[in-house]
Amino acid sequence: MTAAQGGFPAIRTLGLTGLLVSFADQLSEPANRAALAFRAAVEREGLPGVEETSTSLASVFLRFDPLAVAPGDLRERIAALLGTRDWYSAPLPANRRRWRIPTVYGTDLAPQLEEAAEAAGMTADAAVAELSRTTVRVLTIGFAPGQPYLGELPPAWDLPRQVALTRRVPEGALVVAIRQFVLFSAPTPTGWRHIGQTAFRAFRPQSETPFPLRPGDELIFPAIGRDEFDQIRAADTSGDGGATVETIA
Repeated sequence: MTAAQGGFPAIRTLGLTGLLVSFADQLSEPANRAALAFRAAVEREGLPGVEETSTSLASVFLRFDPLAVAPGDLRERIAALLGTRDWYSAPLPANRRRWRIPTVYGTDLAPQLEEAAEAAGMTADAAVAELSRTTVRVLTIGFAPGQPYLGELPPAWDLPRQVALTRRVPEGALVVAIRQFVLFSAPTPTGWRHIGQTAFRAFRPQSETPFPLRPGDELIFPAIGRDEFDQIRAADTSGDGGATVETIA
């Protein structure tokens, strides 16, 4: 479901201290928008007993203290807040940023560009032209610390994941599948195709802000050449990898 139908939004109990508010059973732009907007509203409300919130692609998780608020009372407060508006068309949260992260597409650094482009029905040059100017949203952070899932890409990029794993992609790898990018925050195996490489560090454990990206932020991955990439990587000490950032809302 991708809109307010089929039993959504739905409130579910997770263990003794959690509630999950789901806006769909699969990713869509309206469902992700609803999750981001509703989480922001919960945090503005300062609901008694709620200690932590987080979002997935289409849901909001709330962890609460059952000694501070009765689960049934909190559930009623959440249901009442859900009823105050159409969350699927709600404005996205404030204080979002737009990042431009320089990216090398293809070469030996990102060897699956041509394979992915062929699967999308276009040449490698056409793929780079499209991907490098497409704005994507941080849909959620997950799998590894600070690692963003980014979307949605145009329909041609609704590619299945690989059957076999790539043994390792490096930190900063930009990979693609199912109309999403993932920007890897650590070296790892993956079933997603490695089509670009950045010098951006999405997890900075020694920083006061270990996760520089936030759900709702927007990202663009402009194409650069290998020489420029090597210069950026050699000079970078911040982890931004030559990225620029501006506040958009």
